[in-house]
Amino acid sequence: MFPEITDLHVAEMVAGIDVDLFRPDQELRRLARAALQLGVDEVLCAGELDDVLPALAHSEAGRAWLAEWEISKNPWFNYSTGSGFYFDDAVWADRLDVPLGFIRSYVEQLRLGHEIDAPAQAVADERDRLAQDLRASLRGADVARFDEKLQLARTVVHFVENHNFYVEHWGMSLLWRKLRKLSALFVQAGFWACVDDIFYVRADELDMALRDLLAAWATGTSARGPRKWPAEIERRKSILSACAASSPPPALGAPPQAVTEPFTIMLWGITSESLQEWLCDEPSTADLHGFGASPGVVVGRARVVTSADDLDLIEDGEILVADLTSPSWAPVFARIAGTVTEAGGMMCHVAIVCREYGLPAITGVNGATHRIRTGQMLRLDGGTGLVTVLD
Repeated sequence: MFPEITDLHVAEMVAGIDVDLFRPDQELRRLARAALQLGVDEVLCAGELDDVLPALAHSEAGRAWLAEWEISKNPWFNYSTGSGFYFDDAVWADRLDVPLGFIRSYVEQLRLGHEIDAPAQAVADERDRLAQDLRASLRGADVARFDEKLQLARTVVHFVENHNFYVEHWGMSLLWRKLRKLSALFVQAGFWACVDDIFYVRADELDMALRDLLAAWATGTSARGPRKWPAEIERRKSILSACAASSPPPALGAPPQAVTEPFTIMLWGITSESLQEWLCDEPSTADLHGFGASPGVVVGRARVVTSADDLDLIEDGEILVADLTSPSWAPVFARIAGTVTEAGGMMCHVAIVCREYGLPAITGVNGATHRIRTGQMLRLDGGTGLVTVLD
């Protein structure tokens, strides 16, 4: 019906969603407001976590805030600072200093009179306007077909994001926690030195190690594990260190001549064009190109972020440049002016969040974190996918 329609136009018509993946960030904003309403913001924003929480317990208002903190923790703090699929990504529930830092940032913004909520109504109004403009051009049975397809899209888009919280974050957080608890038994028996060493053992090997530990306990004999695993785990760590220090080629094997699979394009931003650009030794122009994943034009100073540990360096109005963002980075979106990521397509997480916040976003930009330096002035056009380095 609309051969000229863009993927961005379609994506904007399913914006304005309220999904559970956004709930952890909503809880942080709720706690920031509660701190100001209860008058405990000064105590909350002073000192280290180990000192702050006990200090709050000394007053009735502080205890009221701590009760709200406990309500938010389970399950909403089962939120990884990474994708969720890696054991070494910090989880909020295990690193309470991370959500506390975000809450303090929200308190500071509220004190300055800043708006910390996403412009949900404005996004919803624009979503409905775009849909209505298209619908008005249809006649007869096509109107009902359009309404049906739009309703279906707005229903299923929630699952794109919600599985992310329930599977990658909450589910995997529980798994890592349980495995560390199991690993403590092996540490106690001398199989390896620290609880995270369990992640250097394959699943089938873990089964054998468990049988070894059980047999030694049942028969009163010495297990083989303490003689086998310490050296083997160190060997595997050295292999991973060597891999981390290496520079892999841009592609392994022969790349496909054309990329047509929708999931690869829409979620990861891998297209025939981007693939060819990645394989080039040198970029053809000074400008950077990617997916126009959230509309708008903005000029701002770049902040290149390579890990969650760098998030506290972001200043108001900067443009976040990253390989890929994590859902748990949502609290910084109230401060930034736009985003540029190396990975991701029209329906990746950063694109969805930026559309909810009304921020320009360009995804799938080859070499963005290497070709852009912190402090450079950038111009983003979220409609065309063009990133221009101004200085």
